[in-house]
Amino acid sequence: MDNPNLKTILTPDNFHNAHMISRATSPGGEPDGINGEGEPKARVRPRTYPYFKYLPYELEDEAQREQNLRDILTHLYVAVESGDFSPGAVHWTRELRGWLSLKFDPTRSERIKLVKLYYELTLAPGIDPNVSERFASMFMLLTKRKHYLRPIKDLTLDWKPLYREIKAFVLPTESGLVHSSNLKRNVKTLTKLCAFIQLYIDPCELPAMLEEFLPHYSTSFSEGAFVVVGLINLLLPTSPPPESREDLLPQHYMPTYFHLWSLVSRSKTFDQTFLDYLSRLARDALPAGHIPFSEYGIFTREQSSLIFTAILRLLEIPVGQSTSPYSALVDISSGLGIMLDRDSRKHPVAHHIARWIVMSLSPACLDKEESILTQLEGLIQAVETFFHPSNSGSWTKTLAQLVYYLTDFFVMRWNREQSGEMEVPEERRLNEPLKRRFVLCMRDVIFMGIYSKSATAMSFSLSTLQGLAFLEPHLILPGALQRIYPSLQGLVEVHRTTSSLRALQILARIIARTKGYRCHLTTLLGMALPGIDANDLEKSLHTLTFMQSACYNIPMADLTQGREEINSNMLAMQWIPGEMERMEAEGVEVQLNYDTELSDETEELILRSSTCGFGDFIISFLGRVFTLLENLPDVSRVRNGSPEENIVNTLPATFMPLLSSLSPDYYEIALSKVVDFVSNHVIHQARDAMAFICNAVCKVNPERALKRFIPVLTQAIRTEIDDNGAGSTRTTGTDVLPRDRGLVWNVSMLSMCVVHVGDAVLAHKKELFDIAVYMQQKCRGIPTVHVSNFIHHLLLNLTGTYTSDYSLYEPEDIANGIQPEHWNYRPDPQNLTVKWHVPKRPEIEFAAELFQNQAESALKQLSALTEDSSSVRRDGIGKEWSDEVIRNLVLLRLILSGISVLFDAKAASVTKDSGANGVLDKSKDVEMSDAVDGTDRGDEEPDSSLDSSEEDTIRETFNYPTGYPLQENDPVYTTIHDIRERAGWVLHNVHKYLSEKQEDDVPCFSALYSAYKCWFIDVGIERSAHVLDRVTRLLLADIHPYKMSGIRKDYPRPLLIRRANMYHLQRLRHNAAPRCRSKLDEILLLDLAESCVSAYTETRRNAQTAGESALKAVWGSRLLVIPPLLKALQNGIKENDYARIKGSLFSLLLSSVAKTVGRHWKYAPTLVRAFIDASAVDKPSVQRICSSVVYQIMDYGRPSERMAILDREIIDSIAPTTQDVNEQVLQKRNALNHKRALIEKKKAALAEELVNLAKVSHWKVASRAATIVISMGLRFDYIASENLVELVTLGSIDDHPGLRGMYSQGLTALFTMIDVRAICNHDYKSYILGNQNFPAKIRVATKRYEKGWTEEFLASFANPETDYYIDHDFPGWLVWTDYMPGYKPNVERDIEYDGVEWKVRSHMGKLFNRAWFSKFFMYLKQEPRDPSADKFRMPCAMLLLYAFELMLRDGLTAATFDDIKEEIEAVFEDGSDKHQHRATAEILGALVSSVTDTSVEKRTLVWEYAFPIVQKIFIDGLTPENSGYWTTFLHMILQCRDPRRVWPLVDWLASFRLDMSTNAAFKESSKINLLHQSIIDAGWHFRLEKPIVEDYLAHLDHPYKGVREAMGQTLATIFRTRYHESYADIKSLLTDQKSASSVGSYPYLPSKDFSEMIHGIFKQIEEWRGQRTPGQQTPSSYTSGSKTILLWLDSTLSSHECTQLAPFFAEVFTGQLLHMMDVKEDPELQSLAYHVFRHLPNVPYPAEQNSEFIKTLIRIGQTSPSWHQRLRIMINIQIIYFRRLFLLSAADRDKLFECVASMLEDPQHEVRAGASATLSGMVRCSPESLRKEIVDRFKKRFAKTLIENPLPKRPKMLRSTSGISTPISSGAGTPTPEHTRLIISRHGAVLGLGALIQAFPYSSPPPTWIPEALATLSVRAASDPGIVGSSVKSIISEFKKTRQDTWHIDAKAFTQDQLEDLSGVLWKSYFA
Repeated sequence: MDNPNLKTILTPDNFHNAHMISRATSPGGEPDGINGEGEPKARVRPRTYPYFKYLPYELEDEAQREQNLRDILTHLYVAVESGDFSPGAVHWTRELRGWLSLKFDPTRSERIKLVKLYYELTLAPGIDPNVSERFASMFMLLTKRKHYLRPIKDLTLDWKPLYREIKAFVLPTESGLVHSSNLKRNVKTLTKLCAFIQLYIDPCELPAMLEEFLPHYSTSFSEGAFVVVGLINLLLPTSPPPESREDLLPQHYMPTYFHLWSLVSRSKTFDQTFLDYLSRLARDALPAGHIPFSEYGIFTREQSSLIFTAILRLLEIPVGQSTSPYSALVDISSGLGIMLDRDSRKHPVAHHIARWIVMSLSPACLDKEESILTQLEGLIQAVETFFHPSNSGSWTKTLAQLVYYLTDFFVMRWNREQSGEMEVPEERRLNEPLKRRFVLCMRDVIFMGIYSKSATAMSFSLSTLQGLAFLEPHLILPGALQRIYPSLQGLVEVHRTTSSLRALQILARIIARTKGYRCHLTTLLGMALPGIDANDLEKSLHTLTFMQSACYNIPMADLTQGREEINSNMLAMQWIPGEMERMEAEGVEVQLNYDTELSDETEELILRSSTCGFGDFIISFLGRVFTLLENLPDVSRVRNGSPEENIVNTLPATFMPLLSSLSPDYYEIALSKVVDFVSNHVIHQARDAMAFICNAVCKVNPERALKRFIPVLTQAIRTEIDDNGAGSTRTTGTDVLPRDRGLVWNVSMLSMCVVHVGDAVLAHKKELFDIAVYMQQKCRGIPTVHVSNFIHHLLLNLTGTYTSDYSLYEPEDIANGIQPEHWNYRPDPQNLTVKWHVPKRPEIEFAAELFQNQAESALKQLSALTEDSSSVRRDGIGKEWSDEVIRNLVLLRLILSGISVLFDAKAASVTKDSGANGVLDKSKDVEMSDAVDGTDRGDEEPDSSLDSSEEDTIRETFNYPTGYPLQENDPVYTTIHDIRERAGWVLHNVHKYLSEKQEDDVPCFSALYSAYKCWFIDVGIERSAHVLDRVTRLLLADIHPYKMSGIRKDYPRPLLIRRANMYHLQRLRHNAAPRCRSKLDEILLLDLAESCVSAYTETRRNAQTAGESALKAVWGSRLLVIPPLLKALQNGIKENDYARIKGSLFSLLLSSVAKTVGRHWKYAPTLVRAFIDASAVDKPSVQRICSSVVYQIMDYGRPSERMAILDREIIDSIAPTTQDVNEQVLQKRNALNHKRALIEKKKAALAEELVNLAKVSHWKVASRAATIVISMGLRFDYIASENLVELVTLGSIDDHPGLRGMYSQGLTALFTMIDVRAICNHDYKSYILGNQNFPAKIRVATKRYEKGWTEEFLASFANPETDYYIDHDFPGWLVWTDYMPGYKPNVERDIEYDGVEWKVRSHMGKLFNRAWFSKFFMYLKQEPRDPSADKFRMPCAMLLLYAFELMLRDGLTAATFDDIKEEIEAVFEDGSDKHQHRATAEILGALVSSVTDTSVEKRTLVWEYAFPIVQKIFIDGLTPENSGYWTTFLHMILQCRDPRRVWPLVDWLASFRLDMSTNAAFKESSKINLLHQSIIDAGWHFRLEKPIVEDYLAHLDHPYKGVREAMGQTLATIFRTRYHESYADIKSLLTDQKSASSVGSYPYLPSKDFSEMIHGIFKQIEEWRGQRTPGQQTPSSYTSGSKTILLWLDSTLSSHECTQLAPFFAEVFTGQLLHMMDVKEDPELQSLAYHVFRHLPNVPYPAEQNSEFIKTLIRIGQTSPSWHQRLRIMINIQIIYFRRLFLLSAADRDKLFECVASMLEDPQHEVRAGASATLSGMVRCSPESLRKEIVDRFKKRFAKTLIENPLPKRPKMLRSTSGISTPISSGAGTPTPEHTRLIISRHGAVLGLGALIQAFPYSSPPPTWIPEALATLSVRAASDPGIVGSSVKSIISEFKKTRQDTWHIDAKAFTQDQLEDLSGVLWKSYFA
């Protein structure tokens, strides 16, 4: 737990990743201090908490720990050297983890060796991936914190091995063949490893890494781009380069990164990835003084603006009618790149953003006009309204996370810089003014956030509040108190009260430590009391937690005593209300400058006087708690996690600190209140809660409390039993009888009063002993459980070692009483004095006596009950007998676990006594009958040679002292161990008796197995109670509020002491390793095995759980239970006994036995056979179990690992120096190899057996057998037996569809296996290394430095003749390398087979005869069973591909090519049915692909046959039903292939031209779609586009929709794939980008031809528009042509190259799109145009001065004749303003505002309303400074308009009789133009003011200018008739409505007159 940087938030989605966050520490200084031998210390930073110092017993010395580590390493070395990875190396890794977990530290050199060793093991080829996962997690543990090993200084790691593994996943193009499954690692683990390794990669490797990654970058096939960027993020080192290397400075590479970023726009993945990477760069560059640093951190202004623009996009804040700034289509095409994404739950994007911002801050930001700090302020102000609780949505959580992480990082940096842990150059250190500005920037939004509706967001906000208050208490606390006081007085909504209580809980400590504010604490506690309320448990919970955190920080002592000058609490009573009034008067902006206003003396007097009220507080607090308990709901229906349960858990947590902070006289008061309550009440449902409270009271002062409690309780118990007859009869059900409730209440209190209170109980020894005996005699029924529990508690209390120290202060600190300075007391974790309870001799004797007394009676009774002559009748009717048995078993279980600390594993592993009736002799026979299954003993090999599980070897464990109190010769020691052993025998007898006589007595069995479980596992520590987990969980929950990033263990003293207690428990838990097996253990384990297959479900379940626990506690126990379980399974299957089958399958295969069986090949074959038999059992529940364990069984058949390739040197670094272990290693290695050989033999034999079984059995059995045999029968050495080959080959044309599928998979696996083996040169070593060689593959030298090389390279693709094929897309797209992979076009055979492979293949060939193909084809043509499978099935095609290779290339098949041709014709028939098409497409796809890599003549042969068929189908066989199959067919033969390989087809498709005369629209469009597919697959290698484009452009106005869509998409794809950069090398790329600008060059600039083409097209459109008559209903050239263009634009704009169109937005697109939206007659055209129009502002284009696009928008807005266009333009104005907030130049910004303001006076009403909304939105998201200036400017302008344009007075006589004023002012008739102009300008001004007012909907209180603006409106315009007046009314009522919540605050901003004016406006309408 020594990790203070781990800041968890207790929310359900807990995504903090400890090690990720703590990376922000900088590498520390030089090693501090050298140990004796000149060995640098283990840690750069010494431990904060001295674990070893505080334990109350002698510890092992440092030498002993070192010795143990050396032993562990020796064993590890032997295991690794001899190739024993699992279980050997895995076991020692676990031991090493245990050693580290006890807070022992290896020396630095040892740690470095270990890190390198585990890095090697994690990535070593040949180790089973599941095993290497274990090594990986150990590696992560060793490098988890930076302060273990400083990156680069202490350790560098090589990135290449890790990259090699990742490359297999994300750049598979290199290999061409898929790896078979058993060598695949988990890609998640690899990406996780990157996060750890990335720190230790040498920064000088950077150029080499870019050389390796960047050539793969390509957006022609966008997967390349995603993969490269993923790799950059995961692997590129961010550590600062050495000072001497100028060329490695970040700014040297930055422009290129930004350029790569801009190549894929509209992608969320790219934004997240780059922010992640750049934020780590910022973090690591901060401490490096030689990296230039400005007010933008290590970035430049342009870079910073771009990053902020990306941040704004990532927050996904909705703007106006905008669509998302991202396009899903881009991220979908990331392909394999998705594997490199980091988990967004663990690495939320807000975390990266915050890290980037905070790590770039420095004092340089303060004096500059523009800096990262001002941009941050701008960002927060822009999104401020989205924090308001009324405005919640998908963005709420991200925003809350963002401010939380910002604060968290800031606090961390601040603390670490102050403590010197983070070495930052002086001029970069955060300082006070910077801190102040940061807090002010966050303050407003946080005060909104804590009231959020989302629980997650609220938790984040509260943690943020805590961080800010820590940084600047004087800025945060006044506002907090000002909000908290009214809510505690109940003046506001309930949910605000909850938030306020939670805020208090978080701020309590800061308030208590800050001068002046601490005087408020007493009052706050008093005001919070009403929160404890039985009607609102939620609120009570928060109130209690607040009290808990207050009590941990302040002493509850009356400080007025002995100080005469303080007249009780008068002083505080006067001061506090004064402060509260002041807060109310000043409102939210209140400032309380206590550090200047109050002198220290006055403050201390006020504080002292305020403590006077504690006495009353305690009395009323207890009163409220008791009331709460009296009103708790009935407990019988309590559900987990209910509020009631939470209350019961929170009360003790509150009482502990509360009671321990009381002064002695207050404690007396509390004690008597509690004792009185307990003795006068019985509240059954509050029993547990009350018992916990008693426990707290007793723990704080055991002597005083027990003296009061014990006499009262024992007396009450005797009274209940004697006078009320409580507990006298047995009870049915689980409810406690009313008569027994008093007894149970008192017993519960008593049992909680005696636990963990230490030796104070000895004073009451006699009473306690007697009452225990007395109750056991008298009680029956449910109360007995509570009685046993009391004894259990008493034993725990007497024998345990635990801390008994709850004081808040060190004894010497309060020697002279509590003083005010104790209010901000900080304990020093290094120097605590811990009081422990260590069992003394009298306690141990008392415990032994009690144990003996109770155990004797229980054992006696159990023995009596299980003899046939028992006194209690067992007649099956009365349950008396069961009750008695259960009661005694429960007692036995509880006392065994109560005294478990005294049991010694050594004594528990021997059985002295041979049992009462000589059971042991019988068990000797059991040993012999091990020959399960009648295997005769003639087999030569002994069992152990078949067992690779090493289950029976007992490995040494390391025990550490834990203060065990007994000696082995102590009489007590002997007594208790004897009793334990007798208990074991008695349990065995009870089990025997129950099994024979009472098999259906389920309750007895469950009690019995709980007792078994405790008997097995509670030795040395009470494991059955999970003590350690519980203590850890509670401690973590209590520590959580005190964690502060960057400060270590600043906790209240009781919590620091509990940490020592937890460490003691960790030692105990470490010692409770498995123990050796005794005879008695064996007998009891076999009992459990017997019950695991009982006929009763409940009994089975209980036995299985008990068994699981027992197996973990005893060595070698698994092998013992396997034979009986197997036997039971076999018998169950014979007798069809479902219960047995289920029980044994479950116990064998779904428990920890499963691994052992699978490794022990004496039992595995039997189990596999039995499993297959069980599959045929006709019972769904059995089948469910069978299906869930299929994978487990398949694992058994996997080949065992044969060799692993490791680096000698690294392994030898841990070899032992003192002893020579080579002999041992040799022996072990030979033994292992012998074992492996035997086991492999067994596997092969079993595989043969299963093959024969599968051939003849029912399909159910056959399918199970087949699944297993395929994984067991395929081997690298001999590939597969002939038998198996026949099975899968013929099986793939089986009649049963399920089997057919399975065998086909097997057949494909077989083919792949042969090919992989051949490619790896038939050598196992190169197979695991992944060295593959393809005869056809060549390295082609590139002429990258020749001018025109790229053009020459591309031109070659338009010509079918070539020397080599280029199948990969990436070479040369971004940069060229020296060589690129190519393939020879004419190879006889592309794979060389050796004898073994040839033999298998020729055997297969004989089976592939014409009948096989005919049948297989027939099945292909069948209609699939579910419609979802009705598509081109790749697996079928793959299988056929292999079969055709066998036929055409090797000529081995029985069928000939001519046979196949005839069969294909039979399949296709007339092509009328879609299934015929699907089958034909699959067959032809396989046929064509099977010859792509062979000689020219084979290819010609196939093409001459296939091409005419395909051509015919493409010309007139396509229908909407079957076109999908043929598209996939094309994809199959083209994907990742050089287009010249299928030249005839590509060439023919590209020659297709549109035919305007035909009306077969589908045929036209489907041909275009096929062409589209081939262009996508060929990417930038497609070179035949010119004529196609010309043809399409000539026919843009095609009449058919389908054809238009196909054309639009194809055009977009063609232009998407034209772009490429093709730099000669990385260096020229870097220099080119650097010279362009600090953010690189801008990609996708349109070429001259492209621009001319676009202009030409739109000229044509404009002409067509002129030709169309307005209102024309029929389609015209204009509408058709526009739709084609729009589809093309839509496809381009929602893709990564959208920026290539940016230059045309202004003069070409905007106007035309608006015209298209005006065509009412064609709604499709309208919506398409609207859709494209909304894309425009989302397209990221570079920052520019004086933007053309904005000019155009303004021009149209102000001059367009159509008001629809003027209105629509505003959609984009608002979006563009928000999206480019950080990029707009000031001039452009002003232009936009002026434009919108002028549109407020538009003649059209809708436009005015739109302008008002737009203006308000723009003001709202502007940064503060700008906002102010704009509001001032416009407010004056609009007010002036209203005043200067008054309405003319109405003539009197026009008042009509009804008194309603007419809206007409000039006589009768229409209004004059002058009048209309007046109304419009007045309306515009009103809307303008309204817009400004509505721009601040949530700021409370409203800004100072708002009241005046509202007054202007109400006085000047409210009485206007018509539209103006109603607008005013709606503005004012809207204003009032949004402020309903906060009106009590907001109203204060207005003067009385203004309020009257407002209400006048709202009321007028009633009295017209």
